[in-house]
Amino acid sequence: MLLAVAMATAVDPSHDLASERSSIESTYELTKYLEYQLKEIKDVYLTYLGPPFNEKDFSPPRPNSTALTLPSAATRLELWHGLENQARLAQNQKAYSVLLAAVRELASSTLCPSLKTSLLHFCTGLDGLLGSISALMTTLGYTLPPQSANMRTNAGELKVEGFWILRELQSWLWRSAKDFNRLKRRLRG
Repeated sequence: MLLAVAMATAVDPSHDLASERSSIESTYELTKYLEYQLKEIKDVYLTYLGPPFNEKDFSPPRPNSTALTLPSAATRLELWHGLENQARLAQNQKAYSVLLAAVRELASSTLCPSLKTSLLHFCTGLDGLLGSISALMTTLGYTLPPQSANMRTNAGELKVEGFWILRELQSWLWRSAKDFNRLKRRLRG
């Protein structure tokens, strides 16, 4: 009798749907929190870099020699929305894996103790987001993408890289929040 109840619970689609919704909701909330946290860190980091990085309209060209090999969050929205959920989640996973390594690199090269602490705390959140995306993919029955390699940049390129890492991270967090919100709406229907 107990086995029959356990099997009924295991194949109960409403249980799976509730689990998927919960996983998506927590991933969405963490993304929104990180998006908010990044706004503060980015301002402090750009002030730490000084002129011209902290000037409002400054936008250096993205270096050709970048070690940053993540998919750009600048993909046209209609192309992005045309991807299957699994492909979008895999791209998010890959991007955050590379960005986490990049932010750790920024933290290790930062001389300001309070900024270093903020960046490392942010890394903890990004690591949690990676775990949440992995859990969500597993819950939805998707295969996890392979781990991305760590990033290494020389000190001369690090200021420009840091600028682009934070900009790209901001774009990814915005896009991810939109994606998780769309997933939530799809599961309601």
